[in-house]
Amino acid sequence: MRGFRVRKLRRFLKMPLAETGDQYSVWVGLIYIFNLIVGTGALTLPAAFARAGWGLSTGSLIFLAFMSFMNATYVIETMACANAVHKWKRLQALKRDSIQDQDHDSEEEPSCHQNGDSEEPLVCGESIPSRYYSLDQRVELGEMADLFLNKTGRTMFYVTLCVYLYGDLSIYAAAVAKSVMDVVCSSGPHNLTTMDTADWDMLPCFNSTGTTESYTRLQCYRVALLTFVGAMGPFVFFNVQKTKYLQLFTSGMRWLAFAIMISIAIHLLVSDGPQGHPPAFDVTGLPTLFGACVYSFMCHHSLPGLISPIRGKKRLGCHIALDYGLISIFYLLLAYTGAFAFAHLNDLYTLNFVPTDNDNIFFKIVEYFLTLFPVFTLSTSFPIIAITLRNNLQSLFLDTNRIESYNFVLRKLFFPVITVVPPLLLTYFLEDISKLIEFTGSYAGTGIQYLIPTFLVVSARRSCANLLGLGVINEYKSPFSNIAWAIFVVLWSAMCLILVSVHFFEKS
Repeated sequence: MRGFRVRKLRRFLKMPLAETGDQYSVWVGLIYIFNLIVGTGALTLPAAFARAGWGLSTGSLIFLAFMSFMNATYVIETMACANAVHKWKRLQALKRDSIQDQDHDSEEEPSCHQNGDSEEPLVCGESIPSRYYSLDQRVELGEMADLFLNKTGRTMFYVTLCVYLYGDLSIYAAAVAKSVMDVVCSSGPHNLTTMDTADWDMLPCFNSTGTTESYTRLQCYRVALLTFVGAMGPFVFFNVQKTKYLQLFTSGMRWLAFAIMISIAIHLLVSDGPQGHPPAFDVTGLPTLFGACVYSFMCHHSLPGLISPIRGKKRLGCHIALDYGLISIFYLLLAYTGAFAFAHLNDLYTLNFVPTDNDNIFFKIVEYFLTLFPVFTLSTSFPIIAITLRNNLQSLFLDTNRIESYNFVLRKLFFPVITVVPPLLLTYFLEDISKLIEFTGSYAGTGIQYLIPTFLVVSARRSCANLLGLGVINEYKSPFSNIAWAIFVVLWSAMCLILVSVHFFEKS
């Protein structure tokens, strides 16, 4: 009987805890991670790169890529710890169910040493250390926070995540509205270098036919913003999932747009020579660069869903390091070509390719495609981010275990409204995308990308050591497991937040 129970426990430890859906190879997983990281944030890099200077920007981007990778390994290690905790809890339940069987067998064979401690090993005289830790079950960051952080830590996690998602929605809405505005108002003058931003927004966009009434660019921006939120906002009342084919379609358009922008910039450099002359170092542009880089390397909140279906996770850390290296090279190529090819760079890089009076039909199509690129991609992402934010707001303020007990207005109306309205009001009066990215990336982005993974992994190591013992090895342990690395991340994050805060106060 005891041998049967041991075999049963062995089979349990080999099994994943939950179905992970269709699996894919590690290379497909890396493509998904690549596409997740290289998104709209990359469109803000050329302008931030030019402001901070090519030398300072290059060093900062490489260093921030390393910091992002380090914390990605923390998320992977914490996810493996969460899988181990889930297995340990389920095995404890199996152990309690088998107590009666052990009592029946006690006269025939010796039992394991019992000292009343529920945390003792389950299999007498045998150890199965590596099978506790796995990445089979998808465990999201919120569940990791529930497992390993105290009540204060969980509240801080949800607050930080909600602030970041609010910033995401604001950036998406502003980017789409500005792109539409620049297409509609493309007939206006384009000499931005000698014109203040406020004056540029107050320029007439176009004249109404048959009247003398004119509309400013700012008014057109606000109309586009209200139209976009009015069209995409209602999706927050429902549960909408992004389909695989929609992901492939938007990914294809993303790479086509990036390839065209880099090709055009290289062509301008070859034909006209460098038009932009960014300095080597300009520390005043560092806060904007920091926010843009943090935002551009953000993937940590979505990593669990991407890595759990991967087959062959043995060298996952090395493969992700390769991904980060390729992304850094791509970002540098995009930023360098843009910073030197254009005399003036818009906060959103695609706005440097607004339609002109060129008679060539092909170039006109390309210009419209690039200008409207954020509209195509962000329109599919906006509802998903909004629903994610709504769910996290409900988790923060409501007891999700009895969500159906709350009244209809609170569940179905209040939270969707407070999800969409704040980003709408913010971007209605503040259309400066650089400020939105600077705040979102520097404050909330620092929490999501640096502080939360660090606190989670430190707490997860302590919890697993208490449950499983120090002899059970986590094969997905981060190579930066020394506590000195965690302290360095916290100190670095604190220093960055202080510098960014000082910069904000000086500007105000």
